[in-house]
Amino acid sequence: MTTNGFDINDLKRRMDGAKDSLKHELGGLRTGRAAISMVEPVQVEAYGSHMPLNQVATVSVPEPRLLSVQVWDKSMVKAVETAIVNSNLGLNPATEGQVIRLRIPELNEERRKELVKVAHKYAEAAKVAVRHVRRDGLDIVKKLEKDRQMSEDDQERASGEIQKVTDAAIADIDKLLATKEKEILTV
Repeated sequence: MTTNGFDINDLKRRMDGAKDSLKHELGGLRTGRAAISMVEPVQVEAYGSHMPLNQVATVSVPEPRLLSVQVWDKSMVKAVETAIVNSNLGLNPATEGQVIRLRIPELNEERRKELVKVAHKYAEAAKVAVRHVRRDGLDIVKKLEKDRQMSEDDQERASGEIQKVTDAAIADIDKLLATKEKEILTV
C-alpha cells in the first residue's frame, strides 16, 4: 500500500532486514553441532592482509560434530591454524597436510544456558529494531495527516496496517528464537 509518500512495503523490507540480521547472529551461535557459519568470523593473515577464512580454504561438515577446512595454498596452513586458535571459538585444530579438522566439543548445561541468554539478547535487539521501524512509519503517517496529505481515516487504516506488519515481524522473531532455543537445549 502506497499512499502520499507512505509505503508499507518499505517498512516490511526494513523489518525483514532486522529478521535477517537475527538469523545471521543466531546462525553464529554454537550449538554443539558443526556449522560452516561457526567459522565465518575467522580472519586469516594472508598475503599481507586479513581475509575471511572462506577466501583461503573450503569449509565443509563431513560429520555432525566435525568441521573440515581444506586450505588451498599449502603455505597458508599455519596461518589458517593460527587464525582459528586466535578466534576464541574454543576449537582445537588438528592438521593433516592441507586439511584442518575441527572437532566440536559437547556443550555442558551451563554453556547451553548462556547461549540461550545470548539468543534472547539477539532476539530482543531485533524486536527493538522492528519497533523503531514501526515508530518511523507511524511518524510518517501522522505527519502526512497533520499536513493534510492523508485523511484521518487513511491515517487510522495505515496505522493499523503498520501494527499488523509489526506484530507479524515480532511473531517471526519469536519463532526464530524458539527454534534456536530448542536446538541449543536438545543437542
